[in-house]
Amino acid sequence: MALTRIDARKLAQRSERVKSVDLHPTEPWILSSLYSGSVCIWNYQTQTMVKSFEVTDLPVRSAKFIARKQWVVAGADDMHIRVYNYNTMDKVKPFVLSSSDDMLIKLWDWKKGWMCTHIFEGHSHYVMQVTFNPKDTNTFASASLDRTIKIWSIGSPDPNFTLEGHSKGVNCLDYFTGGDRPFLITGSDDQTAKVWDYQTKSCVQTLEGHAHNVSAVCFHPELPIIITGSEDGTVRLWHSTTYRLEKTLNYGLERVWALGYMKGSRRIVIGYDEGTIMIKIGREVPVASMDNSGKIIWAKHNEIQTVNIKTVGAGNEVLLVRHVMC
Repeated sequence: MALTRIDARKLAQRSERVKSVDLHPTEPWILSSLYSGSVCIWNYQTQTMVKSFEVTDLPVRSAKFIARKQWVVAGADDMHIRVYNYNTMDKVKPFVLSSSDDMLIKLWDWKKGWMCTHIFEGHSHYVMQVTFNPKDTNTFASASLDRTIKIWSIGSPDPNFTLEGHSKGVNCLDYFTGGDRPFLITGSDDQTAKVWDYQTKSCVQTLEGHAHNVSAVCFHPELPIIITGSEDGTVRLWHSTTYRLEKTLNYGLERVWALGYMKGSRRIVIGYDEGTIMIKIGREVPVASMDNSGKIIWAKHNEIQTVNIKTVGAGNEVLLVRHVMC
């Protein structure tokens, strides 16, 4: 299976230091938030800038599309969260789950007058990232420089439990979206990424090899790979079942700060000190193989699938179809 075939010609755009990236689910757009305080939207098909606007004089640490509302949400170092209509660039009021250097996590509800409806306390250092569990949106995870990952429920101010194992601060995390494995991945200043089973509350695997802080991590939603980015300037692709290193990428744009992906696409966006690159991984069609017994194996999204075929006369009869979660 050609997991490591790379096409980096889709977009290569130099800019100020990129702090976050996101892909629009329907438009050919990449959203980048910059250390300079601006947010840019690029069209990766036409290689042109769609919009650019200044949010603040301070770094914009995170920005995301909310496509159904035609919004861009941006969080900056001036301690404000702003929401823009990306067609008009008019501000609207926010609804986000946010984390901060004040060690707090806040939930903002746009259906209740745009109020902060919940505050979550428990970390003892900066909270670097929060993300909802895609399989249970009533729960979320947080990563902190206090070296811990905490799992929370929306209805409780206290964490459900804490994952410990990193020897330095935790910068980033992402949930596994494919199949039924209850996994999340974290990246740390200890130069490692760890895969966790949040049901057994145990570390499944430690990924080692980066030469500096791990600043961005993700499970690819379509391919059986884990992606890690580091301040050493490299992006590493790991097989999500064997945890074998498949490929190391270095485009010479200094430190890696952000990774973006979209379900239904093989594209990945990488944000660096000096710009943004979009790559495409693997082939557009599944790659299959068959052994002497008639067993066919191929990859589809995050699954390895198999079919056993028995030849009867001039035709083929499928006796067994099964799939294995990858």
